[in-house]
Amino acid sequence: MAAVVTGGSRGIGRAIVQRLCRDGARVVFNYATNEEAAAEVVRTVRADGGQAHAVRLDMADPSGPEQLLETAEKHLGGLDILVNNAAMSHTPTPLAETDTAMFDNVMTLNTRSVFLTIRYAARRMRDGGRIVTISTINTVRPAPGIGPYAASKGAVEQLTAVAAQELGSRGITVNSVSPGATDTEMLQAANPPQTLQTIAGVTPLGRIGQPSDVADIVAFLVGQDGRWITGQNLRATGGLV
Repeated sequence: MAAVVTGGSRGIGRAIVQRLCRDGARVVFNYATNEEAAAEVVRTVRADGGQAHAVRLDMADPSGPEQLLETAEKHLGGLDILVNNAAMSHTPTPLAETDTAMFDNVMTLNTRSVFLTIRYAARRMRDGGRIVTISTINTVRPAPGIGPYAASKGAVEQLTAVAAQELGSRGITVNSVSPGATDTEMLQAANPPQTLQTIAGVTPLGRIGQPSDVADIVAFLVGQDGRWITGQNLRATGGLV
């Protein structure tokens, strides 16, 4: 299977690349700046007998998403799986103090890039393909200061739902996964340790999620066992929501 993962060099994206490769997919993923992290993912995958290829592209660039998919399609000989993971958060800021540039930056990467990759997949993905978008718990559990981020992911969930309706006749499933608090650099940068301890304490499964927890759910959705699920948002939160 030929797969593309956006934002695959760190955190949840890295775990998804590694899991799909273990399942036998050939994966192309992009990274924006951290070449060393991307190279380490490729080395890890190849040492495990898998196939992964890293492409340096900015998904916020207007041409980036389609350029990534064109490159992947040429490299892999087609497209069967698309996982939209690339995203950014922002410093919590009240709406009254949020500037337009920050809103635009978040929406460009988190939402427009997903629109462009799904549009490409709708035109070029092979029948029976799989599309998964990574959303967030914050679309159903909003918090002060995250207006642009929550809005961007809410839009992503709606794009996903519409695509599921439009592509179902071709056997293409389209779903989103909404992680709760997951142990990534992004989460750690945005929260002090005591906050993460509090979240773990109120999570029924008693811990913060790991990137591999989310990757395993993505693997289920893109695999044969997920063939009868489409248009859904699976909340990978350990019971927090």
